[in-house]
Amino acid sequence: MDIRRAHAGDLPALDRLLGQVLMVHHNGRPDLFKAGTKKYTDEELLDLLKDDTKPIFVAVDGEDQVLGYAFCVFIQHLHNNILTDIKTLYIDDLCVDEEKRGMHIGRALYEYVVSFAKESGCYNLTLNVWSCNSSAMKFYEKCGLLPQKVGMELIL
Repeated sequence: MDIRRAHAGDLPALDRLLGQVLMVHHNGRPDLFKAGTKKYTDEELLDLLKDDTKPIFVAVDGEDQVLGYAFCVFIQHLHNNILTDIKTLYIDDLCVDEEKRGMHIGRALYEYVVSFAKESGCYNLTLNVWSCNSSAMKFYEKCGLLPQKVGMELIL
């Protein structure tokens, strides 16, 4: 397995995996997430692939087939009234193909992103997890992540 920056040839695999993530969220919170839609259009994905402030990494097998991905975003609040100027790498989305789970691909992607964040001069790495996605929460806890903040809601 290798981990590299995603490119335009990965679009079909990215679309397929984004669909898997969408269904996890839809099944957990159908009141919030639509089924059968796309998080990004192909044009939006192509733009993301060119944006160095939003790197996308893919884990690929020996035949260059995408096994999983990590969508990342650099965040820095320069000259903010209350926040320090730290540089953060935010994992917007991390997914391993549901047929390939349990093979430590997610852990390899996560560790790659951590190394990338360190090499990029980041102070920390952050992400959000929907509470309905207990397997993701367990995975990130095993990786050593701790809660930074908690989002709460009251459905009216």
